[in-house]
Amino acid sequence: MKFEVSSTALLSRLQSISKVIASKNSLPILDCFLFKLNGKVLTIVASDAETRMETSMEVLSAEGEGLFAVSAKILLDPLKELPEQPLQFDINDSNLEVFIHFQNGKYNFIGQNGNIYPQQRPLKENAISLQIDSAVLLNGISRSLFATAEDELRPVMNGIYFDINQEYLTFVASDGHKLVRLKNLAVQSGQKSSFILPKKPATMLRGVLGKEEGPVNIMFDENNAYIKCSNFEMVCRLIEGRYPNYNSVIPTVNPYKVVIDRLSFLNALKRVSVFSNPASSLIKLNLSADEMMVSAQDIDFSTSAEERITCDYSGDNLCIGFKATYLIEILSNIGSSDVILELADPSRAGLIIPSENDENEDLLMLLMPMMLND
Repeated sequence: MKFEVSSTALLSRLQSISKVIASKNSLPILDCFLFKLNGKVLTIVASDAETRMETSMEVLSAEGEGLFAVSAKILLDPLKELPEQPLQFDINDSNLEVFIHFQNGKYNFIGQNGNIYPQQRPLKENAISLQIDSAVLLNGISRSLFATAEDELRPVMNGIYFDINQEYLTFVASDGHKLVRLKNLAVQSGQKSSFILPKKPATMLRGVLGKEEGPVNIMFDENNAYIKCSNFEMVCRLIEGRYPNYNSVIPTVNPYKVVIDRLSFLNALKRVSVFSNPASSLIKLNLSADEMMVSAQDIDFSTSAEERITCDYSGDNLCIGFKATYLIEILSNIGSSDVILELADPSRAGLIIPSENDENEDLLMLLMPMMLND
């Protein structure tokens, strides 16, 4: 079996799917890429036990067909250092010895039998299908991924919840302290269903969707999801279990409303939080007529800071505490120039919403407060 392929095109595809490969695999073959040549189409697969990424590309020329596996490290590290040029792969079908010829030399190593590579899990007959524009899916994953948890006791929180309704799709993520709910009204599936996409495949999708255009087809059953876009296919195991009722934790009566410039607020938080206690990262927001005082202190090291920001606020004086790192993450994932803070009292969750939503979107972020000692 022989084929010729562009070095940069191959490297680009390998790097996109290589992040699936785990540092420690239960099966040694999972440390490898699986190559399958069929005509002039080369299909490359990378997998761990839970997630499988597949990409196909057209080779410059080909002789024969078949499949073989190659150690990811042996292939990736040298290719990163090669300039753009054609690579000639020559594989001995009997002993799987691989020669890669290039402009100034050659690499030689032994491949592995591709037939022992784990097969793709089939979906059940009752699988549900959904079509989403790649930009909508990328936006939903990017906005919500940061709020997912790392909780061994509640695995359902460790992913993004896709709540599919007839007239819209809602992306939800929460770790118990912060929550993101992004409704997209452009996705009208005409059916009601849901699934929880784990953090690792969601991170992989975020990496590849930026290079994609057009629709993404998602098919899923109770256990697995099959996600296909123009250049990549992913099969992943879903998180099983019932996602909590996220709407019940969102407060509906919030008498205190603050409209504030997002960047001014974000930059002030970044500066002031340097002076907060590293263990708690507590910052205080003191609201009075048309201004907010952002303050932090670390009693152990006798450091403190405060900054005033003008804002649109006409309610009673209010003092509330938040974890600065969480608030900075939330503000960094909102795109509008102004944000609205909706607050009830210092012990209840605060809502942070953009003053202007993007077309067909309804974004809401929630953050639990921290107790103040004074």
